[in-house]
Amino acid sequence: MRADPTGLAPGAGAASCGGPTRGALARCTGPHAAVFADAHWGRAPLLVRGADPAGFADLLDLDGVDELLSRRALRTPFVRLARAGEVLDSATFTGPGGAGAEIADQVRDDRVAALFADGATVVLQALHRTWPPVAGFATRLAGELGHPVQVNAYVTPPSSQGFAAHYDVHDVFVLQLAGRKHWVVHAPVHPDPLRDQPWGARAGAVAARARGNAPELETVLEAGDALYLPRGWLHSATALGAVSAHLTVGVHVVTRHALVEALAALVAEDPALRASLPLGLDVADPQALAPHLDAVRSELAAALARVPAERVARRVRDRVWQGGRPEPVRPLALTAFADGLAPGDAVRRRAGLRYRLRDGAQGRVVLELPDREVALPASTGLAVRALLDGAPHRVGALPALDGADQVVLVRRLLREGVLTTAGDADGG
Repeated sequence: MRADPTGLAPGAGAASCGGPTRGALARCTGPHAAVFADAHWGRAPLLVRGADPAGFADLLDLDGVDELLSRRALRTPFVRLARAGEVLDSATFTGPGGAGAEIADQVRDDRVAALFADGATVVLQALHRTWPPVAGFATRLAGELGHPVQVNAYVTPPSSQGFAAHYDVHDVFVLQLAGRKHWVVHAPVHPDPLRDQPWGARAGAVAARARGNAPELETVLEAGDALYLPRGWLHSATALGAVSAHLTVGVHVVTRHALVEALAALVAEDPALRASLPLGLDVADPQALAPHLDAVRSELAAALARVPAERVARRVRDRVWQGGRPEPVRPLALTAFADGLAPGDAVRRRAGLRYRLRDGAQGRVVLELPDREVALPASTGLAVRALLDGAPHRVGALPALDGADQVVLVRRLLREGVLTTAGDADGG
């Protein structure tokens, strides 16, 4: 085992930082983002002591966990329970919702309490959809990383372990919320796993590595500490002393294989690569198959060279753009605001909105959004670009449009879900 006297993993950089006003990534990695990007992203773990002296309490605390479990009418799969490495049947902690909510899988707080007291870890899944402070943080972090983000919380009873050694198929940031948790991290048995290569298919190798090799990192996380683990790194954790809670921020990294998949889909449009093989060919005979394979390799290389980057970008971006949602809007308030829009009103782009603005045909500018395109007159181009910069803007002060046209443009973009009122918080 490698010693950890200072809280710094061997080969890792140490940093400390404080305050939720910093960027979302800096809250996880400390102030040296370049060190993280160059030395750790996708490569090696990073342990940051005191990443947030407040213990990330602004994102979630134990009172918030209780509120989610008791008053938010959560259903599966937003809650899971696990004990001694096994996920419990949801029927043991869910039941009907009562009069007017005739569903069978609402979380029963009393059953969760009993199972938690008996050593079960509570997993709150998809908090980026159910808990506003986490949602705002996840939106900002995804924007900084350029990769979709999900957030779960793990709440473990004293001296208990929820899951045995395993690896994830996404990168993770572990943010310790409360209590202390002992972590053991081993090197991968399958580096850089894809999403369809989960650890269960290599359970034997995972168990052997965790049982028979010294860990790369063994440490105790306390409130405010953060730990980054690239996908594939084995890990297990055990609560110490009191209740332990942490957020696991899962980063659904876009890989080189995503480019391979996009290229494969696009070259399939080439008729030469869809042609039938000869009648009677024995595809099990390597010698018979070899000349056809050579021909396909040649055609494939030529077809790949003809694929423009624009088409690859469009396919890959859909995975990223559809992988998250921009900050929420209040439908009734936003509708009333748009209806009464007047010069002097302030608006801004929704945080986390994915978009691309391009010149279109017939004197238009086209705003590409995750699920549609919005065509606008070319005369609005300068004003649209200003509105998309993320800063607040007042109707009447936009460039190259008169006041009436500014009202029309801003009202359209409010109703398209592109803008929100400048006074709204971004969910964080």
